[in-house]
Amino acid sequence: MMVSKIKTYYNMKDYGVQESLNRLGIENINQGATTGTSWFECKGLISESFSPIDGSLIAKVKNADREDYEKILKTAQQAFPIWRKMPAPKRGEIVRQIGNALREAKDDLGKLVSLEMGKIYQEGLGEVQEMIDICDFAVGQSRMMYGFTMHSERPNHKMMDQYHPLGIVGVISAFNFPVAVWAWNAMLAAVCGDVVIWKPSSKVPLCAIACQKIIQKVLKENNVPEGVFNLVVAKSSVMGDNFIEDKRVPLISVTGSTAIGKRVAEKVGARLGRTIAELGGNNAIIIAPSADLDMAIPGIVFGSVGTAGQRCTSTRRLIIHESIYEDVKSRLLNAYKQVEGKIGNPLDENTLVGPVIDAGAVAIYQKAISEVKKAGGKIVFGDKTLEGNYVVPSLCEVENHWQIVQDESFVPVLYLIKYSSLEEAIQLHNNVPQGLSSAIFTLNVREAQTFLSSVGSDCGIANVNIGTSGAEIGGAFGGEKETGGGRESGSDAWKTYMRRQTNTINYGEELPLAQGIKFDL
Repeated sequence: MMVSKIKTYYNMKDYGVQESLNRLGIENINQGATTGTSWFECKGLISESFSPIDGSLIAKVKNADREDYEKILKTAQQAFPIWRKMPAPKRGEIVRQIGNALREAKDDLGKLVSLEMGKIYQEGLGEVQEMIDICDFAVGQSRMMYGFTMHSERPNHKMMDQYHPLGIVGVISAFNFPVAVWAWNAMLAAVCGDVVIWKPSSKVPLCAIACQKIIQKVLKENNVPEGVFNLVVAKSSVMGDNFIEDKRVPLISVTGSTAIGKRVAEKVGARLGRTIAELGGNNAIIIAPSADLDMAIPGIVFGSVGTAGQRCTSTRRLIIHESIYEDVKSRLLNAYKQVEGKIGNPLDENTLVGPVIDAGAVAIYQKAISEVKKAGGKIVFGDKTLEGNYVVPSLCEVENHWQIVQDESFVPVLYLIKYSSLEEAIQLHNNVPQGLSSAIFTLNVREAQTFLSSVGSDCGIANVNIGTSGAEIGGAFGGEKETGGGRESGSDAWKTYMRRQTNTINYGEELPLAQGIKFDL
């Protein structure tokens, strides 16, 4: 594997980074715990956040300890009875104002996302836009948390169901979307009458601190009680199993690897709590003979190299019909050569691919390439690490059943696989443990509808003529199998954040029993 040089340093003055940090309230040393507008003098260790761009120190965070966690949880408990009594549209109005605060801070927060996580600035802005979008969605949802009314079999009876606030929602977010995933959960939970405790990834704590500072003015102006929007930056030894095992937290939403999700599900399930699990994805695109390749190639490339292959929905496998395989491979090779020339500082507007998150991710990239070679695969392009945390996106010809293909590597390595019939393509597509996002490029309506049918994709997201990456907030986001089965964001995902209650009202003068049972005293 080749190691090449690349310019990995940057001058913060060239990109206005310090000015953005100042406006976001990021200091040299930041407190890592808040109940909304009140920040704790944390007693935990001081950790450092380094930029994957060049390894430079951005700022430090004083972590919370167990005592801080306990104080925050008790504050959240006290806030919940107050918050749940506020009418849902009133809670929605506060979320609307939070959305406006995010609009004002979009450029700065997007820059911080790029700086601390490494995705290109355009993607950083896009992530903040997702936050704004879910705020807008949640505002509308606050007036549309509908139940049903049902006709009773008994005279002078009425049946209905309704939804009530659940309680404390724990949000455990990952490094790859350091702000949007919190917003997906927190804004819906807020309009549902819940309170939120957020544990962000230890790799991107400054993004979480910035979010809390952005919204605190809104919370103060609206007299939102302390404990509705909480943040705890803490090591897993401080806030790990004790958090997910805590019976005072009825719902845990976790984004991370399948291994982490299994542990969370086991611990929360043991106390019969609820989980929303957004875990690994091994997403594939089928390229049918009729595919519009001028449309397909950009979708494939963005899906596979966007965020340096570190999205849950990143395209990992490309299942190509044998009649167009060489053409697709040639086009991809040309596109990847162009991408290689645009790897670098994600704050530069000309960059298309920034760094992976850290040296550990570089090692995963190297291991994936090595495993492909061991299995007998062919490296079509890539197989090259650059200085620091930069790698060249790779194309590999593989067999779907190889273990390295079955696993999610979470780096920019795209596997090319041939197929001869649609039935075979769907079988290849579904024959992995994960089931998050999927797509087919075809102009054949029968192929498209088959892919979306019960015999087609087994994923939580299935697309036609768009890629696997870049989901809109209006639809429920989540997957099946080892992806965890959870749903966040749009559609009726809000119901997970509430408890459902069925009601029967007798407005008559007699007490008939259901099913015609006679019980005369």
